[in-house]
This record gives sequence, C-alpha cells and structure tokens, in this order.
Amino acid sequence: MACSYVDPLVVGRVIGDVVDLFVPTISISVKYGVKHVNNGCDIKPSIAAAPPTLQIAGRTTDLYTLVMTDPDAPSPSDPTMREWLHWLVINMPGGTDPSQGEEVVPYMGPKPPVGIHRYVLVLFQQRSRLAAAGAPPPESRANFSTRGFAAEHELGLPVAAVYFNSQKEPGNRRR
Repeated sequence: MACSYVDPLVVGRVIGDVVDLFVPTISISVKYGVKHVNNGCDIKPSIAAAPPTLQIAGRTTDLYTLVMTDPDAPSPSDPTMREWLHWLVINMPGGTDPSQGEEVVPYMGPKPPVGIHRYVLVLFQQRSRLAAAGAPPPESRANFSTRGFAAEHELGLPVAAVYFNSQKEPGNRRR
C-alpha cells in the first residue's frame, strides 16, 4: 500500500487562496522566539507581535521578495479583505534575512478578530533588483494580491512558502 504525500500548502488552501501550485526550490526557516514555524502550526498573536527570525538559503548574488499576508481577513467565513498585507520586503540577498533587504511595508503581527486565520509567508526569487519606487507600498493593506504583485513585478511562481495559524487570545477574565 503506497503512502501518498499531500502538500500541506494544498491542505491549508494556501495553494489556491494565495498562490498557484509551485515546486519549492529554496529552503526558508521562520521562527518566532524559539518556536519554529511549520506549515499549519499554531502561533499565538502575542508570540508573533515582533517580526520572526527568518533565514533563507540561496546565493547572495540572488535577490528575493518576501510577502506575508492573511487570506482570512477579517474572518475565515467572510474574507472580504483577502489578502491583508502584513509584511513586504524586496531585494533580500540569498543566504541572509529580511534586515538585509528593503522593507516596503513594515511588519504587522497577527491580530485575528474572529476565527482561526492563516498567515502566509511567500518567497519569490527576483529576476533583477526592484526599485523601491517601482514597488511603492499599496495604499491599503486590505485586498492585497500576492499573485497580482508577483505578476506586476515579473516574479513568477514562488520558490518557498510557509504558513501558520493564529487566533485571538482570550482576554484576562475579571470577576
């Protein structure tokens, strides 16, 4: 009996809702504190308030774009703001981290108002350096399109992606 492997990005509907089917070619490591992000893991918003530690493979002569979105905003049952842009970094050299790139949209941690939200980090390899003026921040973080951005900047399919789930933390209950 053969075991069939189903890509967690397919199971989590990241493929479909955010990006098209692709074959990962670069390894990406994402950590919030000591918690390593694996596809579909749960990360509390309080742990993800600050940007993650992120390390990508690749050659330093290659440049990458990192996009982080929430395809479930404002709620998974009614994602009228799909995708909410949480972070956008361009011109990141391979083998480094986002601090070596140019931050177009500053990091915003998860703040899911209702339900369990997916937070997706997608990495694209750039064909050439993107001019920051050529990739201006969108007017709104709401209704960002990872696919549209990639098409506009000729980024092609992603080279890596990882996602985690997060939900609103219960407040301090006072009697």
